[in-house]
Amino acid sequence: MTQRIFDTATRSLRDFEPVRPGHVSMYLCGATPQAAPHIGHLRSGVAFDIVRRWFMANGNDVAFVRNVTDIDDKILTKAEENDRPWWEWVSTYEREFTRAYNTLGVLPPSVEPRATGHVTQMVNYMQRLIDNGYAYARDGSVYFDVPAWVEAGGDYGSVSGNKVEDVRGEGGTDKKSPLDFALWKAAKPGEPHWPTPWGDGRPGWHLECSAMSTWYLGGQFDIHGGGLDLQFPHHENEQAQSHAAGDGFANYWMHNHWVTMAGEKMSKSLGNVLSIDAMLEQVRPAELRYYLGSAHYRSVLEYSPEALQEAAAGYRRIEEFVKRAGYPEPTTWTDGFADAMNDDFGVPRALAEIHNTVREGNKSGNPAEAAAQVRAMAAVLGIDPGQWQQLDDATSTTRALDILVSAELQRRAEARKNKDWAEADAVRDRLAEAGIEVTDTPDGPTWEMR
Repeated sequence: MTQRIFDTATRSLRDFEPVRPGHVSMYLCGATPQAAPHIGHLRSGVAFDIVRRWFMANGNDVAFVRNVTDIDDKILTKAEENDRPWWEWVSTYEREFTRAYNTLGVLPPSVEPRATGHVTQMVNYMQRLIDNGYAYARDGSVYFDVPAWVEAGGDYGSVSGNKVEDVRGEGGTDKKSPLDFALWKAAKPGEPHWPTPWGDGRPGWHLECSAMSTWYLGGQFDIHGGGLDLQFPHHENEQAQSHAAGDGFANYWMHNHWVTMAGEKMSKSLGNVLSIDAMLEQVRPAELRYYLGSAHYRSVLEYSPEALQEAAAGYRRIEEFVKRAGYPEPTTWTDGFADAMNDDFGVPRALAEIHNTVREGNKSGNPAEAAAQVRAMAAVLGIDPGQWQQLDDATSTTRALDILVSAELQRRAEARKNKDWAEADAVRDRLAEAGIEVTDTPDGPTWEMR
């Protein structure tokens, strides 16, 4: 069966035809690290990780770009409220996002570009738009001219389905039209800024993604993904400026739906967010990943403690079966699994196929054969119990080592306090023999493996 994808822009299932056979180019709108991530953020990461894994499992070379918006009004506001430099604030939470992705087994992207590292590409993009007659500079800012693009026959509204006459723009004395949006924002006192031919300032939200996606993937690439809330205005404006600049841009648009709680989208502004760490007090990382990836990516995932525990139990049934079979090496998936994944990445049907294979394997006299298939299918979804067991073992080993070394360092501290220098040196020597180097700092001793 040919891979089919629901393309948001055409609102239809389309056969997937990559720009280059055997290669898949994907761009995912990533984090705006203003605070710690919640499970709503991570649903997008898991959903597109599954898409990527399926392409890879079928032998494709996948270029996967996931950006970081590291300059933004909310970031600047949060940093100022907490009296921290903006660059420190964003770096702190960027690391939190990376930790969360890693914890849930999301593969690292091919590249993870930051907006502030691509100002040169943005300047070039703005110049192309100005040269084409679809952008203009005003008082240090640069705007995209939506009416000019529409009058030229541009496809504004195709990604979101909005009609131009129904779009409510934002006012501004320096704009030609309320519909126009900022490609570049003129510098304000006290804000970070970068030089351009039109004045110092900082990137507009939409421009950065067009500049970065085409820089890494080319003027025309296969898939642009992101959360449903980005469909308008972000992705609509991305496509408009990219097409107006002369780029073919994304051939397919994919949008994952939200995680909701009591029917409302999970968001910081509503105060109904659940942090990753809070969730991991209830379930293990593999179980949380199973939950976040269990619904079809275009369906709402309604959170409840009961739904989370039901998902965790579903993962454990797979895990226990594979463990009883002795973790056989993965083989290949079933036809039913492939049909489900080829039909717009139908994870619910794919999970049903995994559980059917588990049930049949439990009935058979040779569960290892079925378990090998289960592992192959589960790996595509990022929930292979064999791989997670290796991570659990490594985590347990690290935790045990940390406990033992901490006990030795406490013994050394007591010896130093009692001026028992021989015992203190003996502890240090034992750790050194084990390949552990101790460094004394003003805040206490630290250690690392040599």
